[in-house]
Amino acid sequence: MDSHNRRWNFFTFSCCIFVLLVPLVATRPQQPSVASRVHEEYSTLRVEDPEWTFNHLAVDHRNGNVYVGAVNRIYKLSPELAVQVSHQTGPDEDNRNCYPPRIVQPCSEPLTLTNNVNKMLLMDYRENRLLACGSLYQGICKLLRLDDLFKLGEPFHKKEHYLSGVNESGSVFGVIVSYGDASPDKLFVATAVDGRPEYFPTISSRKLTRNSEEDGMFAYVFHDEFVASMIKIPSDTFTVVPDFDIYYIYGFSSGNFVYFLTLQPEMGGGPTTGSSSAGREQVYTSKLVRLCKDDTAFNSYVEVPLGCVKGGIEYRLLQAAYLSKAGTILARSLGIGPDDDILYAVFSKGQKRRPKESSQESALCVFTLKEINERIKDRLQSCYKGEGTLDLAWLKVKDISCSSALLTIDDNFCGLDMNAPLGVSEMVRGIPLFSESNDKMTSVIAYVYKNHSLAFVGTKGGRLKKVGLMFLLQEREKPQS
Repeated sequence: MDSHNRRWNFFTFSCCIFVLLVPLVATRPQQPSVASRVHEEYSTLRVEDPEWTFNHLAVDHRNGNVYVGAVNRIYKLSPELAVQVSHQTGPDEDNRNCYPPRIVQPCSEPLTLTNNVNKMLLMDYRENRLLACGSLYQGICKLLRLDDLFKLGEPFHKKEHYLSGVNESGSVFGVIVSYGDASPDKLFVATAVDGRPEYFPTISSRKLTRNSEEDGMFAYVFHDEFVASMIKIPSDTFTVVPDFDIYYIYGFSSGNFVYFLTLQPEMGGGPTTGSSSAGREQVYTSKLVRLCKDDTAFNSYVEVPLGCVKGGIEYRLLQAAYLSKAGTILARSLGIGPDDDILYAVFSKGQKRRPKESSQESALCVFTLKEINERIKDRLQSCYKGEGTLDLAWLKVKDISCSSALLTIDDNFCGLDMNAPLGVSEMVRGIPLFSESNDKMTSVIAYVYKNHSLAFVGTKGGRLKKVGLMFLLQEREKPQS
């Protein structure tokens, strides 16, 4: 089946949907100052200050303990959501214009008491520690022991120690990749740079040393005068789109690759295109970024646009995503194996993040990672035949022609110091599973239970929808005569 021309015509799609109101709850409040009972069965977890909102959550799959990243606090909860211990991360005196931050050298900017917003929370199982990055001091990170949140390390002396930026609304996502006992793990981290590309790469790979206080913690995996394990947004890009940034929605590893799902402005033709000061509505594109785990020079960087169409409506603004296995029943419908990876993605309607008329329309769609990788492989093969351009406008600003090279492009090809970074122009269309017009979907998680694929979708209105994907029949559209 030609993946480029694949379209889906749904004859039957059966799903079950249950709408629930789900607060963050605990069955036994342990600390009255933090948790209070709200009715007979449930109690709601409340922090000391109502402005200290929750930002991230991580669950230890070995014992069910829950870790919550909030404003000024990191919490460790039991599986029943009882608070076991908390770690204070702020507030403290700071100024976002202090670079390096004042904890490294004196700063002439006025300092004010500033909240520390948690921006990334990752479980490092190998070393039994939690990686917690915040918005204070240009985004430094703490390494906390999982058992009691004791601070094992807090690197901040070097430029590469500032991972997440200071913009509280900016997105950051990290993926820890394990290479076995032979070598230390690596951290792939991606962040919105908030107009400061001279300080922050938009995506990079870092060392995760076993000693949390080692000087090389968070250093680039490779860095010399010309090449490094990073991608930076060029200054020329900001000339074309002054408020350009890449927003990272989700990330994961699969096989030999690391993937990030992004939302980024489209590049226009004029120097004022996309400028918010000009009062124009910026058009955005959802893209998947793929890198080889072992690529220290980032020659394998490829971007491919993603989207979804249902009932003639285009859903192009990525809201959330989640990687899961297909499961036997859904895999049969998709023509893949039950253990193959599939990507659930929630999109909202259109391509404008802040349209004049706010829309609640959204769709849950599914992609097979196999098809996405096939599309990337086809693009690599055509480019290394010398066909087309690199087609990555934000990084190259102008079109650069692909160069021909006689080599074999297999499924695990990791690029050369040519034809890179590379963009895919044609959008990969997901299969629409479910749409919502009254309460926009904003999050998704999924798993397989007794061969059935189940997805849980959170909405803007605070509801949880359980979607059971019972069966899905499709066939390729027949060409019109």
